[in-house]
Amino acid sequence: MPPVFAHGALRLYLLALLAEGDKHGYDIIRALSDRFGGTYSPSAGTVYPRLAKLEEEGLVSTASDGRRTVYSITDAGRQELAARQDELADVEADISASVRRLADGLRDELRSSMKGLRADLAASAEAARSKARTSPRAADAAGLRTVKELEHLLNDFRDDVRVRLRRRSATGTVDEVAVQTIRTVLDQAKASITAALR
Repeated sequence: MPPVFAHGALRLYLLALLAEGDKHGYDIIRALSDRFGGTYSPSAGTVYPRLAKLEEEGLVSTASDGRRTVYSITDAGRQELAARQDELADVEADISASVRRLADGLRDELRSSMKGLRADLAASAEAARSKARTSPRAADAAGLRTVKELEHLLNDFRDDVRVRLRRRSATGTVDEVAVQTIRTVLDQAKASITAALR
């Protein structure tokens, strides 16, 4: 995956976030994750060194809040931000493009997972039909095994999607692009599964 922020862009965007109000480091990471609709969440190892550099340059100041550090933009930071508004607009446009790119990747990944699930279901249904033609008693046992196997596949898929959704919601919100993608893919899968079980 190409870098989410071009050289120097994260530094500028951190100033923009702090211009909105003082923040703890975790709040900054969360705000970045929210801006990307949960498709990207920067690590502490990415954010804190840049905040330290901004403080060293006099663009950001810090204060203690118990065991946490609160970051604030300084007057010099506001001046730099004002002087670089055109660059900030470019950074915002790049972020929007990155969100679309990351959402497209998620959509492709979901489609691929659904294709695999449909193929597994079709193969299992064909195996059950084939066994049913060979022997009624064996067909009953095979049919029961196939149903259990299909239920297991569906449960695994459901559990996997739940884990991904919970991870996404823990790092930010599930944006409308992801919601629409999941709905569309699930509707397609439901239609395919219904057709396979007729």
